[in-house]
Amino acid sequence: MKLGFLVDLNLCMGCKACEVACKVENEVPLSSWRLRVKYIDIGAFPNTTREFTPLRCNHCESAPCERICPVSALHYLENGIVNVDSSRCIGCAGCMMACPYGAIYMDPESNTADKCTYCAHRIETGLMPACVVACPVEANIFGDIEDETSQISRYIMEHQSYGGGVQVRKPEKHTNPKHFYVGGGNISLNPLAHKRIEGYGLFNNITHLEEIGDPHHSILDRFLTPIFGGHHDHDKNEGFIDMPNSGKDKSHEKGGH
Repeated sequence: MKLGFLVDLNLCMGCKACEVACKVENEVPLSSWRLRVKYIDIGAFPNTTREFTPLRCNHCESAPCERICPVSALHYLENGIVNVDSSRCIGCAGCMMACPYGAIYMDPESNTADKCTYCAHRIETGLMPACVVACPVEANIFGDIEDETSQISRYIMEHQSYGGGVQVRKPEKHTNPKHFYVGGGNISLNPLAHKRIEGYGLFNNITHLEEIGDPHHSILDRFLTPIFGGHHDHDKNEGFIDMPNSGKDKSHEKGGH
C-alpha cells in the first residue's frame, strides 16, 4: 500500500477549512503551517479570477529531506508516508534547506523539525486526515494509489487525458511526489509563472508622500487643538505648559494625593 493525496482545484473554493483543521489537529504553532492555501489573482479587471492551491508536504518517493537527515528523524513508513520522529531530531534544519517545496518548519517550542504527515496518527486508527474530513466540497482525495479500485486511483485515471491532466509541483526536481493536482494550470503550481507588475502592490499602485505630515504641527498638537479649542498658532507651536488652562491654581499639587 502506498498512500497518496490529490486536490481537485476545480472544486477548491479557498475556504481554508483544511488549513484550520490541520492547525487544530496537529497543534501547529502560530506563524507556522503544515498546510497552507495559496491564492493568486489572474487576469485584468473586469475579467479576473482568483485561484486557490492547497500546499502541503508532497511525501516524495525520493525525498531529499529523508536522505539528508543525519539521524533518520525523517523516515518512511510502510504506507509511503514520510514521517517525522521529533525525539530523534537534533534541529539541524538540513531537511528544511533540502525540501524544494518549503513544506518543513522548525517548531519554536521543541526546536525540532515538523511537517505534514498525512495525519499518520489518525490513519493508524482507520481515520482520514483532518483536512480531508473538514473539506466541505470534497476537493481533498486521499487513499491507496496502488489500489486500482480506490477513489484516488480512479480519479487519476479519469483525469489523465483531459482537463489539463494530473500534475505535480516541480516535476523537474525528480522527487516523484505523491501529491497530485487536477484542474490546476501552470500559474497555480509554478510560482515563477505568475509575476507581479513592477510598481504595484497587492491591490493598487505604489505611491510615495511628497512630505511627511505638517512641518508646523507635531502629532501631539493634532490631538490638543480640538480639545482646547481655538486656532493653533503654527509659529508658536504651544505645548502643554503654554495652554490657557496651564495658569490655573496649582495649590492642589502641594501635598495630598
